[in-house]
Amino acid sequence: MSDDFSMPPAVDPRLLEILVCPVTKGPLTWDREAGELVSSGAKLAYPIRDGVPIMLPDEARKL
Repeated sequence: MSDDFSMPPAVDPRLLEILVCPVTKGPLTWDREAGELVSSGAKLAYPIRDGVPIMLPDEARKL
């Protein structure tokens, strides 16, 4: 039996190399615990849903 909580899968490092923040065009870091891509420059965290990064500023969480 498995519990309902599981850690999000890791983000492919190659994906992190090509994705940039749509606001600042700066690099993103992967926050595994939150399941988000973080832009420290824009102070935004972009969610990953069903393995797909949602790179819309309106969908991002403010840090």
